[in-house]
Amino acid sequence: MIGAIIGDIVGSRFEFNNIKTKDFELFTKDCSFTDDTICTVAIADAIYRKIDYKDALLEWCRKYPNPKGSYGVSFERWWRSDNPQPYNSYGNGSAMRVSQIGFYYNSLKKVLEEAEKSAKVTHNHTKGIKGAQAVAASIFLLRTGYTKDDVKKWVESVFGYGLSHTVSSLREHNKFDETCQVTVPQATICFLESNDFEDAIRNAISIGGDSDTIACITGGLAEAFYGVPDNIFDKAYTYLDKDIKRIIKKAIRTKFLNRVIEAH
Repeated sequence: MIGAIIGDIVGSRFEFNNIKTKDFELFTKDCSFTDDTICTVAIADAIYRKIDYKDALLEWCRKYPNPKGSYGVSFERWWRSDNPQPYNSYGNGSAMRVSQIGFYYNSLKKVLEEAEKSAKVTHNHTKGIKGAQAVAASIFLLRTGYTKDDVKKWVESVFGYGLSHTVSSLREHNKFDETCQVTVPQATICFLESNDFEDAIRNAISIGGDSDTIACITGGLAEAFYGVPDNIFDKAYTYLDKDIKRIIKKAIRTKFLNRVIEAH
């Protein structure tokens, strides 16, 4: 989850002002967390409090009604509604908020089940569900010892995403697209072609498009494989408020406990 939030913060100033280079300053005064962080934290909070994903999303979005970049039109209509119902979306919102499910649960079956549950409260289209499952499952596999090549083959086989493009080709041809079927493969490629956590984030920003969300998804994958450098975590942490920091502290404790459990 922490990697996803970092990707969101770094990408926040580029969503509507794309750049096509890896040469940029990671953090500036124009950076902020966006709806991607708020929804990611909401899913994590639902896990820890054992409440419905829908209830957590409504609570957190209503607590933060005006994030940088705003919410998507359909999603904002959903959380502002008196009777919110799924709206058959296949937008990338289901995939960008799901990372903590991949970090928290300790079986692939459970990760896939929970990713589907988290998506269906809004994104109940099969492509929206698939996007969430692909990201969460990839994170689970990466943090449990699978290689990049293992994950690439598995995602291509199970979800049918094409992962043959390169970051260079994406950078040349990418256009803004908020669907899971475009964003999830792009983010995955940015991770697969990276050398470390920071390089993955720079790849994600450099291809343009929906920058904060691509970097958010890429950041979750990169955290699972590389971990997060302390200096990058420390800087990103300064952009967050106390309520979000409270959930991050729970995530750190959970990650530590899972490592202890797996070691024994």
